[in-house]
Amino acid sequence: MIQVENLNKTFKTYKRGTGLAGAIKGIFKREIIEKHAVKNMNFTIQDGEMVGYIGANGAGKSTTIKMMSGILVPTSGKCEINGVIPYLNRKENAKQIGVVFGQRTQLWWDLPLVESFGILKEIYEVSDKDYKVRYEFMNDLLGLKDFISSPVRTLSLGQRMRADLAASLIHNPKILYLDEPTIGLDIMVKASMLKGIRDINNEFKTTVILTTHDLQDIEELCKRIIIIDQGEKIYDGSIKEIKNTYGYMKNISVDLASLDGAGGLDLNTVLQKNTTDLQVEICGASLSVSYNKNKIQSGDILSAIIKHTPILDVTIKETAIEEIVKNIYSGKTGLGKQL
Repeated sequence: MIQVENLNKTFKTYKRGTGLAGAIKGIFKREIIEKHAVKNMNFTIQDGEMVGYIGANGAGKSTTIKMMSGILVPTSGKCEINGVIPYLNRKENAKQIGVVFGQRTQLWWDLPLVESFGILKEIYEVSDKDYKVRYEFMNDLLGLKDFISSPVRTLSLGQRMRADLAASLIHNPKILYLDEPTIGLDIMVKASMLKGIRDINNEFKTTVILTTHDLQDIEELCKRIIIIDQGEKIYDGSIKEIKNTYGYMKNISVDLASLDGAGGLDLNTVLQKNTTDLQVEICGASLSVSYNKNKIQSGDILSAIIKHTPILDVTIKETAIEEIVKNIYSGKTGLGKQL
């Protein structure tokens, strides 16, 4: 279990004046600038959960992960990973976590991949029997055999990301931190990576903390998300809940049988709804209706349209999670102010 209580991280830098006079002044008196990267962060993550940890660039995501992995020491507050304080017990903590950074690799650049795995096996003191079982599982899951003997520097981005994921799991960690694990991957490799992460969670009950800007990855893997902004938590809950609460607008696109089929149709009057809850756009033989799903039923809209004119096709879409998060950061939902 991961427990984070009132966690804070502040970075201090020194402001230097410009020119010679500023440099001389800085020798005797330096102005300290404090940046609060993480502020009073609180959350608990249970064993086996897969949680999306998202935020804009500079929101404090990576700083939080680094404190949880023991790389950074908190300024104040508490962070425990399965009862271990990461920065005080780095070695013990390292044995129970795996980390994948999309921009970096933990593999040895000039060595064949299989030798990198062998080194990690010795570092983590994995027995020959356990290593064999885990290697075979990873090979079947991620398709490593085609490039297992190739030097890491010769691997494609997709191959290296699969290799990094496998490397992070050699010691069967209880917790897996993933930072942009699918960045730059094509559709097929990305699908393979996501399936691999899901299967690992199902097979070993591995707790997964996923940090990414690709919210489709979050929806694919996670039921719960934590959203942070300027170092503070502004949402912690299920994707379903945030969609129901802040993604209440749905859209119906209708292809009409006639180019002038929408002429004279006033849905707001027919359904007795205002433009806040029901907005209609007409373009030729296409009708687009945005509506509040908590106040209006899709069937009522379609029924009103069909009574007026025949239709050819219908598409109904929920508000995308990307749009909801964008609205949160732009202040349209009022979520940041509320919390």
